[in-house]
Amino acid sequence: MTKFLLAVHVLAAIVAIGPVTVAASMFPPAARRALAAPDDTRAAETVRLLHRICKVYAVAGVVVPVFGFATASNMGVLGSAWLIVSIGLTALAALVLAALVLPAQTALVEGEGTREKTVRLAMFTGVFNLLWAAVTILMIVRPGSTTGA
Repeated sequence: MTKFLLAVHVLAAIVAIGPVTVAASMFPPAARRALAAPDDTRAAETVRLLHRICKVYAVAGVVVPVFGFATASNMGVLGSAWLIVSIGLTALAALVLAALVLPAQTALVEGEGTREKTVRLAMFTGVFNLLWAAVTILMIVRPGSTTGA
């Protein structure tokens, strides 16, 4: 059962978190292009599409920690320091996405944007991506693990 839960957890992370990180990273430059050319409907459509991808996959991403907890429980590692740090970083990444990235994207999609807002959004997105990178590294390296990884 552990292998199944781990497989679902990893697949969910790839399928759900991957698109959010890519679309969120693509959003600020696309928003700058749309702001620079307000009559370019294709640029505006791109911004709306990237925002929709971020919202949909953010919701789908909830599956990742659900299966992560199930996997950790089956493996008996819920009290491990690397996992507790990973959980904290995951919660922080979710907070950054929900409180900073998505609202800033929404404001830009609704026409309440400036170039300065896209720069700030790019910074928030970078923080979100770095948090996920740190979680990924912790999941692979697992400090103190007896598996030799």
